[in-house]
Amino acid sequence: MDLLTLSQSYEEKKVSPVEIVQQVLSLIEQENPACNAYITICEEEALAAASQAEKEIMSGNKRGPLHGVPIAMKDLIFTKNIRTTMGSKVYEHFVPDFDATVVQKCKDAGAIILGKTNTHEFAYGPIGDRSYFGPSRNPYDLEKITGGSSAGSGAAVAANLAYAALGTDTGGSIRIPASACGVVGMKPTFGLVSKFGVFNLAYTLDHVGPMTKTVKDNAALLNLLAGQDEKDPYSFAKATEDYSRLIGQEIKGKVIGLPRFFFQNIEEEVRVAVEKAIAVYQSLGAEIREVEIGGIDEIAEGQRITIQAEAYAVHEKTMREHADEIDAEVRERLVLSKEVRGYEYVQVQQRRQQLIRQFNESFQNVDVLLTPTLPIVPTDIYQREVMIGHHAEGVRQALLRLTSPTNFTGNPGLSIPCGFSKGGLPIGFQLIGKHLEEAQLYQFGYGYEQAASMNPAASGNNAGK
Repeated sequence: MDLLTLSQSYEEKKVSPVEIVQQVLSLIEQENPACNAYITICEEEALAAASQAEKEIMSGNKRGPLHGVPIAMKDLIFTKNIRTTMGSKVYEHFVPDFDATVVQKCKDAGAIILGKTNTHEFAYGPIGDRSYFGPSRNPYDLEKITGGSSAGSGAAVAANLAYAALGTDTGGSIRIPASACGVVGMKPTFGLVSKFGVFNLAYTLDHVGPMTKTVKDNAALLNLLAGQDEKDPYSFAKATEDYSRLIGQEIKGKVIGLPRFFFQNIEEEVRVAVEKAIAVYQSLGAEIREVEIGGIDEIAEGQRITIQAEAYAVHEKTMREHADEIDAEVRERLVLSKEVRGYEYVQVQQRRQQLIRQFNESFQNVDVLLTPTLPIVPTDIYQREVMIGHHAEGVRQALLRLTSPTNFTGNPGLSIPCGFSKGGLPIGFQLIGKHLEEAQLYQFGYGYEQAASMNPAASGNNAGK
């Protein structure tokens, strides 16, 4: 069952939270040693929360769609009295004494936290195979990467080890594993979801968002997470809204933009799958237009400078005191990050708003942008170079190329599964919207999801685990 179906089943008293949590914990015990989705499993706490939820739901006091639903938290998100490691030896035994705002919101809604999911160390990597606790492995092929840095969150949802999971996204770290693991992942507008109690990678690029099986589930979780938080200096005030309100409305007459930059140097299997997704939208009556994005190269460079400067600011003390405890590859990235000059960072921030305006000019004649989420299919664990046609590219650079621009601009992005490679590995496409237009992204995502489920051969969604 997906999240909302489970919630409905609770309401109809067909199943109970205790039996569902017991089933998922049993599956985690069987499957987690292979895919390594979880670092910490909260069996005792989850069963106690399930028992409480069962009493409340069975007595007619259901708090909402997340009540009694087992979910997972990326191990970068603070959980009171539960170990939070950041995927690092440095924090192997760190136990926060408070909950992140997003965790508190989930608890208040009655969600049940199963455990903490694996992450590329400090979230400083899009691959997912550099954690002190070992690499997360793709449920579709255990020798392949999950993508990162929200590696375990993607694997947990894909392997049915959680009904949903929270991830963080600084250069694509929700959308990359969503695509690689065949689930739905949303990076909301910057500032829409509180980052208080979430370990920083880059202050002005970090986002928190939901990873789920379906678009409807994703919207339901964003409804819970969104909102101003005075504890987060980047959070902003806005009226509450229902992000599922456009779901089910037709796509006919809408305009989808295909930005040329995002379709360059992509693997043929990815191209074919995304073209099938575009054809589905055409069958729904959408108009397709090619668009150019002004300043995209400068945006990409601005993202690089910003993440390096801010990541080193976060980790300067750790590098002084614990450098020898950090994974060699992550440490190397941090050493390189130190080389960014203060004036370079300031110059980028001075240009940032203008570059954001240039990016958003691409929406003048289109409703949303559609791109591949990744230019490649998931690579082997520890592989560091990939051939795209006759061109060699670093795996890290390839994974980040199509997702990281919108971390710099703050635009929302939604990754949707759209088929499989010949080897049975998931492929996803990305919908990008104007700031605060998550509801429209869900409208488009759901439209594709429904059409694809009715005609899997046409969409490419005719293979699987």
